Amino acid sequence: MSKLENQLLDYFHQLPEDGRQSLLDYARFLAQQYPAAQSVVPDEPLDLSRPQEETVIAAIKRLSRTYPMLNKDKLLHETAGLVTEHMMRGRDAVEVIDELEIIFERHYRAIKNKE
Repeated sequence: MSKLENQLLDYFHQLPEDGRQSLLDYARFLAQQYPAAQSVVPDEPLDLSRPQEETVIAAIKRLSRTYPMLNKDKLLHETAGLVTEHMMRGRDAVEVIDELEIIFERHYRAIKNKE
């Protein structure tokens, strides 16, 4: 998170519940005033090639950028399990990254099939 985002979050946590709701309402209002600033999430995966040598963490970051349309919270359990297997049990990084690519692709196909 950026310094600005952290400051906003700090203010948010200092407010009582009704103040938090007011802050959220104001943020929603501001977001509607600046439609050009809203990012457009691509429908298709970005073409980010896999480097020859890559760490598991770098692969997760690359796959997150490749598939910006995916809800990363839904991927957390599976990806965390693979990271744990790699870090704690010594599972090969290339093997883990191969599986991560399959997981991201499967989640992408699932949302495409719902459309």
